[in-house]
Amino acid sequence: MTTTLLETRDLSIAFGGVVAASGISLDVHEGENLAIIGPNGAGKTTFLNICTGWLRPASGTVRFEGREITALAPRAISRMGIARAFQIPQLFSDNTVLENMLLAAAAQASRWSPFQRLADIPERGEMLELLRLVGCAEVAGEPARHLPEGQRKLIDIALALALRPRLLLMDEPTAGVASAEKFAIMDMIVAALRERKVTSVFVEHDMEMVTRYAHRVAVWTTGRILRDGPPADVLSDPEVIRTVIGGDDA
Repeated sequence: MTTTLLETRDLSIAFGGVVAASGISLDVHEGENLAIIGPNGAGKTTFLNICTGWLRPASGTVRFEGREITALAPRAISRMGIARAFQIPQLFSDNTVLENMLLAAAAQASRWSPFQRLADIPERGEMLELLRLVGCAEVAGEPARHLPEGQRKLIDIALALALRPRLLLMDEPTAGVASAEKFAIMDMIVAALRERKVTSVFVEHDMEMVTRYAHRVAVWTTGRILRDGPPADVLSDPEVIRTVIGGDDA
């Protein structure tokens, strides 16, 4: 039996005259990788922002594991088990990779103090294991600013996994990465999510990535869902080809 992890019903929000969500209802099932595609301005990132508490919809509800979270703050939602990875990795550039991980672990546990040494944080072993999981253990001692974009993306995923989520929302996880590297990086991300038993939703513009990694695809257009289903069915739909794939500009 399929378990629904995240459930949204009738989400609506507009910015001035621009409708970013109009009656969005979507279920995310435990264990799946759900891709969200659509043209720029269709409301994809807005949906992620609503689900993580950074935006509050004008109407509608968001439930996670059966509990309504629509009005909760981002930190409270994170503590419940929803993590976010961003298009531009959120790293402290002057800190080492491991220090970034330890800061995330301490923040999640609500016990970070400026008087505490990072080396004394008890999750050090767990953070090193997460870096190993995403293939970045060898750069643990490097300042984050020295890393290429591909490794920064992987460390951003490790930071999200440090929050011990059940659901990870990703906004274009391989954007800015060289074409020759993007599949290797996404392979690493998907393997890490599988090992940690984390469900994922990812916004994506690259249809090769969608075909290869998504179990299901939801198509956004002007704040509504045009299609939702298996990649082979959705990506061959004439209307999806006309409105999204053929005219996708990013």
